[in-house]
Amino acid sequence: MPIVYIYNTLSRKIEEFIPFSPGRVQMYVCGPTVYDFSHLGHARTYVAFDIIKRYLVLRGYDVFHVQNITDIDDKIINRAKQEGKDWKEIADFFTKDYLNSLKRLNINVDLHPRVTYHIKEIIEYVSKLIDKGYAYIAPSGSVYFDVDKYDDYGALSNRRDKEQWSQEEFAKEKRNPYDFALWKAAKPGEPYWNSPWGPGRPGWHIECSVMSSKYLGNQIDIHGGGTDLIFPHHENERAQSEALLGVKPWVKYWVHTGLLSIGGEKMSKSLGNIMALKDLFKQYKPEVIRLWLASAHYRKILNFTDQSLEQARQNFERLINATSLLRDLISEEKYDFSLNDKDIKYINIIKDLREKFYQAMDNDFNTSAAFSQIYQVTNLLFKEIQYNSSITVLLKIYAFLGETNRVFGILDKYLIFQSIQREIDVETLINLVVDIRSKLRKRKIFDISDWIRDQLLQLGIKLSDTKEETKWQII
Repeated sequence: MPIVYIYNTLSRKIEEFIPFSPGRVQMYVCGPTVYDFSHLGHARTYVAFDIIKRYLVLRGYDVFHVQNITDIDDKIINRAKQEGKDWKEIADFFTKDYLNSLKRLNINVDLHPRVTYHIKEIIEYVSKLIDKGYAYIAPSGSVYFDVDKYDDYGALSNRRDKEQWSQEEFAKEKRNPYDFALWKAAKPGEPYWNSPWGPGRPGWHIECSVMSSKYLGNQIDIHGGGTDLIFPHHENERAQSEALLGVKPWVKYWVHTGLLSIGGEKMSKSLGNIMALKDLFKQYKPEVIRLWLASAHYRKILNFTDQSLEQARQNFERLINATSLLRDLISEEKYDFSLNDKDIKYINIIKDLREKFYQAMDNDFNTSAAFSQIYQVTNLLFKEIQYNSSITVLLKIYAFLGETNRVFGILDKYLIFQSIQREIDVETLINLVVDIRSKLRKRKIFDISDWIRDQLLQLGIKLSDTKEETKWQII
């Protein structure tokens, strides 16, 4: 396999990518908690890992990509209470929005496991952690992970001081304030499932450990998500998974996307600057949004401005124009029986740009540098090649754009030669022509109506006019 390098959050350095099983990649990405509309921050992460997956596939790897859906959570329950709806209705509605957003952004995930479909497995997982001594049952019926029992806690987030381990919730019944919930005892009026410790529901972190191990095995090659998930979510996942499964590393490469900012400020609900994808799609084509997200390196902070999206729109239009021009030029050409020196020079330039594209992507999926090679090819096409080049050169450019689009997925609708053919209802078409002719006759435009009659007759369709209507038959 080719050598690909990837940044590992755990080691905090770029490493050679060597999956546990040669040629196979098991990848888990944390998906949404479906209590609100999918937003641009979500899309930044989902597009980034879709591109990582696509590139690894292009390089010859067999990738299985799992991206979960958290469909039971405090946020979902609170949203349901606010709107006076059932929590399932809230979860289903925003799950549909999430899946629709992925479809529009041309993101393909192999499996979307939902938490509520895996309650049995979660209970079994928690039971095993209790049996191994890594978890304890509190008087309320909640179950907590005993962080002190796991000796490598804080390595992923680089938080080695226990004072930095505060969790997202505080309960006096915990042994330590930094222990985290594996199972939450039911509260009045909230959804619950029965368990050996009483009615309740899963904690946030346990779900990903359970679903990832069920579908990807005891060791995962890539575990991804946004930078904001490193602590506590991924730190807790790592602790409970390595404790139960007895493997280290549980995840070989921890990969995280950079934050998204709006006008220089971090995007967050508290600041009120969340940009829902459903609204953004009204202003920009999904391909433009995908291009903008994909053209920046996945680990960099990405700042949203109207100017940046407008530039992405112009870049997208330029790529469309390039593919359209290529189709026109190639359709006019036949065969080459020789090449001149200029054609050979162009072919070598395209080869070099293609090699640089792969070098950029091999270096921790540097999409920014990779896109630069694509733009150089299109510039060469517009400035020189379109005016006097061979079919061989044109096909080389077309193949290069097709190859790179397998990674970026923004030109699927445009990199085709075949015209789209639809079955036509002949009877409906004849009736339409006859109806048009009747309208012409009523307006006393007899020369055109007679011409239509004669043309149809040549096609084997005979018209018979009466005072009430015109009938037709195939002869």
